[in-house]
Amino acid sequence: MLFQLLGVYLGVEFQTHPIMNIKRNIIFSLESRKKNGVPIVENVPIRMRVVFASHRIEFTTGYRIDVAKWDADKQRVKNGCTNKLKQSASEINADLLKYYTEIQNIFKEFEVQGFMPTTEQVKDAFNRLHDGKKEEEEAPVVFLPLEVFDEFIKECGTQNGWSDATYEKFAAVRKHLEKFDKGLTFESLDEPKLTKYVNFLKDIEDMRNTSIMKQVAYLKWFLRWCTKKGYCMNNAYEDFNPKLRSTPKKVIFLTWDELNQLKNYQIPETKQYLERVRDVFLFCCFTGLRYSDVHNLKKSDIRDGYIEITTVKTAERLIIELNNHSKTILDKYKDVEFEGHKALPVISNQKMNDYLKELGELAGINEPVSETYYKGSKRIDTITPKYALLGTHAGRRTFICNALALGIPAQVVMKWTGHSDYKAMKPYIDIADDVKANAMNKFNQL
Repeated sequence: MLFQLLGVYLGVEFQTHPIMNIKRNIIFSLESRKKNGVPIVENVPIRMRVVFASHRIEFTTGYRIDVAKWDADKQRVKNGCTNKLKQSASEINADLLKYYTEIQNIFKEFEVQGFMPTTEQVKDAFNRLHDGKKEEEEAPVVFLPLEVFDEFIKECGTQNGWSDATYEKFAAVRKHLEKFDKGLTFESLDEPKLTKYVNFLKDIEDMRNTSIMKQVAYLKWFLRWCTKKGYCMNNAYEDFNPKLRSTPKKVIFLTWDELNQLKNYQIPETKQYLERVRDVFLFCCFTGLRYSDVHNLKKSDIRDGYIEITTVKTAERLIIELNNHSKTILDKYKDVEFEGHKALPVISNQKMNDYLKELGELAGINEPVSETYYKGSKRIDTITPKYALLGTHAGRRTFICNALALGIPAQVVMKWTGHSDYKAMKPYIDIADDVKANAMNKFNQL
């Protein structure tokens, strides 16, 4: 009956068609307003945004509320709150639910008739339900990517428990976008514009193809969030998949011989600061811990014969048995007090990476490592001494590669490292197979 009335009102003769599905998103949010560059936080209008088929309609709800009294996750006024007109949360929220239901019913009627409406038809249908009262015409709210990027970081970071490293990655994405085009709009992000962005990352930011692909993936994450929020109506990014040549990343680790070489190296008296760096790195090599987990390791995490930790990156609880090498390092510092009751003398990641390269060079960890990577279509081959590629994460890789090469089953190693599937372990398993094959060749030399 409702749709028949709509048909008469809109001057459209509807026929019976198979039921279609109109994807839509109905969002209630506070209007973004500023005064002298400062966000307004009191008596802010509540708006209803309807997003469908790359279209957006903004409705006023007639209600206002303070930002502090609005629950952005639930898209409702917080229980027990009132606005300047003494309208209660229950009263406002009831009307918001009513508006939501009315919009949903309008779309359901269009779906039944197999008819994709225009924005004007949806607006007119909604206003018709309100005694023909014409929706107040307002200038459309235009959002820019850089304006909502901080909101994205705050919301997703909180919901997903981002690490500091993830925050830094998305801060870099924002910086690249701003440098690329300060006035960037969502509507402009079509395939040609996205291609220009890829070229900017390659030519101006001097990125490798693998890094560019990561940047595009991060950008898509952001744009999907913007689409969900109703900020972005342009979904060209979904089909944007630049063809960039790449090669698998080289896994840098120490062989068992190199590990012993580093372990037994006599550090000069003038460079004793490298001793603690070596101890922490060797602990990673003999436990498989990430730098962040070693940095966070407390004396209270050490048990009789094992350590028990909750990882920083995945919040997973791990039990890792101690071997003679890792136990010796812990015993060395068991009576030394460190800030925060830490178990080991861990310095900053950046400083430790610098010192590891210095230590590796002194210890003669200089096997030439060949790498191939691409910048655009240009292939680049490099040869670098292994010490120059050492970093804290090489400790974890060293543990995995040597454990597999020793014949320890992958599923056991995964219990120690916290890997959830074999896909992440495959590069290490391939390396272990190579090590075993090379070991077998030694028989041919007898």
